[in-house]
Amino acid sequence: MARERLPARGCGALRRCLLGAALLLSLRLCAELRRAGPRPPARSAPPGTAPRPPAPHLPPAPGPPRGASRRRVTYVRSGRRAPPGGRGSGPPEPGCCAPRGPPRRKGPRWHIDLQPWAGPAQSLDEEALRFLRYISTTQIACNHISTDSLATDSSPAKKPWSVCLDDRFGLAHQIRNKQCRLYSLGLGSDDTHFEVRMADEGCEVHRFDPSVNSAHVLESQRLWFHRLSVDWRDPHPAVAAQKLHSNARKLGTILNEFGHHKKPTNQPTNSIPNCCLLVGKGEAWSGSRMSYICFLIDVLKADLESAEWKVLENLILEDVLGQIGQLIFEIHLHWPGFEVSGSDSSVVRFWYSLLKELELKDFRLFHSYKDLSKPQLFLKKDIFNASSCYILSWVNTRWK
Repeated sequence: MARERLPARGCGALRRCLLGAALLLSLRLCAELRRAGPRPPARSAPPGTAPRPPAPHLPPAPGPPRGASRRRVTYVRSGRRAPPGGRGSGPPEPGCCAPRGPPRRKGPRWHIDLQPWAGPAQSLDEEALRFLRYISTTQIACNHISTDSLATDSSPAKKPWSVCLDDRFGLAHQIRNKQCRLYSLGLGSDDTHFEVRMADEGCEVHRFDPSVNSAHVLESQRLWFHRLSVDWRDPHPAVAAQKLHSNARKLGTILNEFGHHKKPTNQPTNSIPNCCLLVGKGEAWSGSRMSYICFLIDVLKADLESAEWKVLENLILEDVLGQIGQLIFEIHLHWPGFEVSGSDSSVVRFWYSLLKELELKDFRLFHSYKDLSKPQLFLKKDIFNASSCYILSWVNTRWK
């Protein structure tokens, strides 16, 4: 009996091993089938509609209509507007960093833009020829130039300060209406013939000269003398505190101190004075009224003995030129001038660039006078038959 039970026990163990292996195999097959089977649909189709055929390469569906609960996202990195026909039926929304309101004004300029060199050699000859040709060629014709000093007085102390009195420019109208204003910048010159004549013709004349004995002197009914010199910089605050009566000012500072400034105002279009300049057409119109600003100085005359280059640069950088109707400057060419440095060719290039800035501001040269009584020197050289002194007159062509 014992011999018959031994084979029975071995067969039972074998059967249990086979059943366990079959169970593990079936479990693995079930897991594989479940992993490879089709996923359930995301949403059920409404009753009565046929299922759509699969379209794996269709573009993405459009976003939700306006008013839906899904939030629209504007990316910070992109400031571009959505293309026409995109999401939504309304106008595209600007990016988060798009400018709002009127454009910002440009910041202050710190230097002028230099013109290209006159030639590839960047030599003095090339620069000097271009510059002398430029100051000797008028850019606009003036039919009524006031140069009575040339005709009535041959004294070399009386210089031909010339103004344009054509009716197409505002100075003639201002003189007739006794509303013109002249600023004269000098350094101890005794020649006041031009100032006296303009005051006699009805202009309000302010002569700035640091050699005057008193702070403010009323020489005649319309002629003032001020103990001030026009500089290209205001005095340092510490220096001004020590010297309460500092004599140097920038022209823009003097205009503010004297109250010779006017803000844009609205007036009927038929009452705008000839001396005034319309402000931005796109923003100035207000029905039948228009915004304008009047010129603060009808004529600016300067005889600054080689300080004219830096003063002119300051007028350009601080945008004071737009408030001036006519410029009369005596320029000196026998040396670079105060605080103008560099090689001779770069100095002349700087001079030329300053005068080109005037042209960009709509000033046109209408008179040029070569002073033959002064040494015929150009940067201490006897070249090109040039004089060391010229008197140049420009008119602001927007001053109509």
